[in-house]
Amino acid sequence: MGNHLVLQSDFGLGDGAVSAMYGVAYTVSEDIEINNLTHDIPPYDIWVASYRLYQTVKYWPKDTVFVSVVDPGVGSDRRSIACLTKSEHYIITPDNGSLSHINYYEGIEKVIAIDEVVSRLPHSEESHTFHGRDVYAYNGARLASKQVEFEDLGQSISLNSIEKLDITEAIESESELSGSIDVLDIRFGSLWTNIPLSYLKNANISHGDELIVKIYHKEKRVYQNIIKFVRSFADVNVGEPLVYVNSLVNIGVAVNQDSFSDLYHIGTGNDWTIKLSKAPKF
Repeated sequence: MGNHLVLQSDFGLGDGAVSAMYGVAYTVSEDIEINNLTHDIPPYDIWVASYRLYQTVKYWPKDTVFVSVVDPGVGSDRRSIACLTKSEHYIITPDNGSLSHINYYEGIEKVIAIDEVVSRLPHSEESHTFHGRDVYAYNGARLASKQVEFEDLGQSISLNSIEKLDITEAIESESELSGSIDVLDIRFGSLWTNIPLSYLKNANISHGDELIVKIYHKEKRVYQNIIKFVRSFADVNVGEPLVYVNSLVNIGVAVNQDSFSDLYHIGTGNDWTIKLSKAPKF
């Protein structure tokens, strides 16, 4: 097991919450290496937390320990869990759906229900609102520093028993490709879909082709345009829309040097779907 500990939360950096998690982890072991995935998950947004883990985990060395704390149910009877993924990474998180994308796309090998009475920061028993510090960062550091084994964190539970969010599957047909708009490239407002590049290849769509792009919110069409499929943003003029391949080798939709999401008021999640088809040539 390595000594990498990667933290994710919706805490932001405006107060001492993240620093407290660092402090607890380093108190457990000064030999671990702590990094941030992000602390800018929208408050309470379990869907985005789940997606960011899927976006990131597989690019870290095996045995890296991830702690993800987006926990609107903190202090309730929701479980705290740890999992070993099929890619041989560890994730510690509330049992609220945060593992949905990892489970769907990468697979999970084992799940442990953490004993929050025994496996927690000493002398924190009376605090019930900061499990990110007292349970998750503490146990993440113990696991990353090899002070405990994965199985020591609690009792093994069935993968089928954990909370899972519904994930819309991308669909390919002879005439059209469809999928969901899973998340935004936050800083630039690009749309990331779950339609893989392989579907475009199967449909004989190549760079330079023009696509009919339709976007729906709860089955109501809110956008339609003909957009070029390109290799890079520089292949279109500033202010022009484009279809491209994102860093997960799925299809994205963007505007060169502007925010597609802001311009057209497009959101993310299962309520937002996208359909692509090859535009006829005249």
